[in-house]
Amino acid sequence: MKLLLTNDDGIDAPGIAALAEACADFGPHITIAPAEHQSGCSHMATTSRGLVLSEHGENRYAVDGSPVDCTRIGLYRLFPGVQWVLSGINEGGNLGADVFLSGTVAAAREACLLGKPAIAISQYMKRRPADWKRAARWTRHVLQMLFARPPEPGTFWNVNLPDPDAPADDVPECVFCDIDPHPLPVAYEIRDGKLHYKARYQDRRRDTGRDVEQCFAGRVTISPVGLHAIPPLIAADADPSA
Repeated sequence: MKLLLTNDDGIDAPGIAALAEACADFGPHITIAPAEHQSGCSHMATTSRGLVLSEHGENRYAVDGSPVDCTRIGLYRLFPGVQWVLSGINEGGNLGADVFLSGTVAAAREACLLGKPAIAISQYMKRRPADWKRAARWTRHVLQMLFARPPEPGTFWNVNLPDPDAPADDVPECVFCDIDPHPLPVAYEIRDGKLHYKARYQDRRRDTGRDVEQCFAGRVTISPVGLHAIPPLIAADADPSA
């Protein structure tokens, strides 16, 4: 199985190294990521200037562009025959309405637009730094599950790993659930004559059974994201391991 790895945190981010560790046993992979941090860039693509592609070791490349640029270049220039595109592991959650803002999610969405099955993976964090060894172990488990369960045409998987209050050796419960459509909390304070975003991620509104509530409760959430609309809720008794 040929895999393309990317992210929005940049080529040197610990999350993409953890993703490479997680998928090491699934087949050959190539990593192509932004040269610099691109978090929150959404589905931005570079078409008005040339892009610089640089090597960062064997089968590792950086592009001075966006995650979407990385997906396009990876699929069309570097690694023909890719079977899956994996984006992450993002440093921070991409839950609910985050899917409209996230570069990590956009890289997977672009793959879906181009006809490739894709998974965006993020590590929700209550505290820093993240436990990347644990994230890699959990991600490996999720990949085993999802490689056997490709997304429906026109959709891709958005995965969020929880940050438990206590160290967890075993993989948490994995649940298939819809994304929560509520917006992020919005608040600003003035410092140094500038408006600074102040709202707390953990204070966001959440619906029972959807991804925000489930991940905050300590579960791995697996959500289908469609290209054109939020998909319907999955039945509450759906079996994540099926």
